[in-house]
Amino acid sequence: MKVYTVHLQRHDKDRDNDIVLVAEGFCWSAFTLSVIWALWHRMWWVALGLTCVLLIVNGIIYVLGMDTLAACFLGIGTAVLYGLLANDLRRWSLFRVGFLENSVVLGDNQDEALAHFLDEAPDIAREIYW
Repeated sequence: MKVYTVHLQRHDKDRDNDIVLVAEGFCWSAFTLSVIWALWHRMWWVALGLTCVLLIVNGIIYVLGMDTLAACFLGIGTAVLYGLLANDLRRWSLFRVGFLENSVVLGDNQDEALAHFLDEAPDIAREIYW
């Protein structure tokens, strides 16, 4: 089972509530496609920061004249760091736009975790679906 954090953004009574679930742990898609992953999740500042870090790392590799093996290790290390920090950066970006962490749930996938959350919070389920 995976652990997910539930983030809620409450609106007025006339508008819907938004629920976003973010998985805990390593993010393989951010590891492989870091900037594209950030853009996909509409994390513009994170994408800009990742691009700057990528340019700095490549600049360091060029200026120091690193051999291919050292450059490969530095690139893979940077990608691993992205994968480790990706979901935390997503939580930070959600907080910046008004989402608050509400709960932690377990589930085999995101749909099951959402179902568990709505079972535990019937008042929120009523607001969303009725």
